Amino acid sequence: MALAAEQTTASPVTLGALFGEFFKVSLLGFGGGVAYAHRRVVENRLWLSEAEFADVLTLCQFMPGPNVVGIAICVGAKTRGAAGALGAFAGFVLVPGAIGFALALFYLGQTRIPLVQHVLSGVSAAAAGLIIATGLRLLKRHWRDPRAFAIAGLAFAGLAVGKFPLLLVLAILTPVSVTITLIMQPKPR
Repeated sequence: MALAAEQTTASPVTLGALFGEFFKVSLLGFGGGVAYAHRRVVENRLWLSEAEFADVLTLCQFMPGPNVVGIAICVGAKTRGAAGALGAFAGFVLVPGAIGFALALFYLGQTRIPLVQHVLSGVSAAAAGLIIATGLRLLKRHWRDPRAFAIAGLAFAGLAVGKFPLLLVLAILTPVSVTITLIMQPKPR
């Protein structure tokens, strides 16, 4: 049963489905949409396994721009090649991007209004909660591995407490994590 959960579906993915799913993610995935993209791609559509999604998210952390746009492109490319990457990207940015841009122009002109300030504060708190929840869900596969918690804790300390730039934290912790994993990996017999 666990093996079946880690396998992706064999049914073909249509360009329309990629466009539609990432259109939904962009409209409903407040705070960046990584948590909602995970739900749609891994849990609902079975286009990627948990491990594949973790790999895609890790890759997207290194790429410039929003992580969920990179996720859309990677999922589209994996399921339908270049056309899938373009379809998922278009679904994520076309109409929702235009709507978001128009709303941003309107609301940012009104940011001195206390109600708007409270709404933006609430949305940012909800976004932070979604990001933390997604991180914990991805860490769930490694509950019994103290190395994973050590690296996650160092990353949190570097970013949240030390206020170091993301690229600096990644540049330091990535080789440390890879080295620790290689050293402590069980030797094949």
